[in-house]
Amino acid sequence: MPNRDQFSGEPIEPAMNSPLDYAVAQRDRETMALVRRAVGRGDVVLAFQPVVQAARPDRPAFYEGLIRLLDDAGRIIPARDFIESVETAEIGRQIDCLALEMGLIALAEDPDLRLAINMSARSIGYPAWMKTLNKGLARDDTAAERLILEITESSAMVLPDLVSFFMQDLQQRGVSFALDDFGAGQTSFRYLREFFFDIVKIDGQFIRGIAENPDNQALTKALISVAQHFEMFTVAESVENARDCEYLQSIGIDCMQGYYFGAPTIMPPWKTPTAQMRASG
Repeated sequence: MPNRDQFSGEPIEPAMNSPLDYAVAQRDRETMALVRRAVGRGDVVLAFQPVVQAARPDRPAFYEGLIRLLDDAGRIIPARDFIESVETAEIGRQIDCLALEMGLIALAEDPDLRLAINMSARSIGYPAWMKTLNKGLARDDTAAERLILEITESSAMVLPDLVSFFMQDLQQRGVSFALDDFGAGQTSFRYLREFFFDIVKIDGQFIRGIAENPDNQALTKALISVAQHFEMFTVAESVENARDCEYLQSIGIDCMQGYYFGAPTIMPPWKTPTAQMRASG
């Protein structure tokens, strides 16, 4: 039944969307369609980016596996272009399953690899994701201690109690957890105390240009101090130049990640001829 005006009794027409509302909705529909086609074809890959030690920037502490889709023309689509559109839909859970499966395969293929894989807190209750995780950990006795699961700050806050229980269970099995985009959302420090993340990744908005920005310097020092108080390892995201790198080293960051050290690449960096020569030498 249509809504009616309380005085005249005439039907009330729904408000017309603005051109901007229509454009946004159309974009979201097109994005979802692209994602469904890519997942249906299996056109999903991981791109790997190093996370380096601050004390030895030439040495990766671990790598992050970043999900990528291939569009209808075979072009690589980064997660930032589609992840918001699929976050709350089942296709988002399927993407998490694919990312985890590919990450576990990479770990099984290289016993020296340590790898971080992104996930949504919503995938904790998704049976296929848990099946993928348990199957991968059972297949390789060392996989758990080499796997890092990254959960964004905003995602963790959606289901804090579930995330906390899930983390405690998997940490007992050897899996580590990273809080991604630390400082970008509305973290409750009560939950931060209860989560026991192993790693916090400080959001890039505080890191880019930090050597020249006193405000970001103060904020980043505060975030590092909070992480250290809770005995959490710190990673600075989006490090893009030498000056920012040197400043972060001077204030005691543990690790750094960004284009200054390497762009995400679908060719595993540890499999390149240069990396293999370094390892053998």
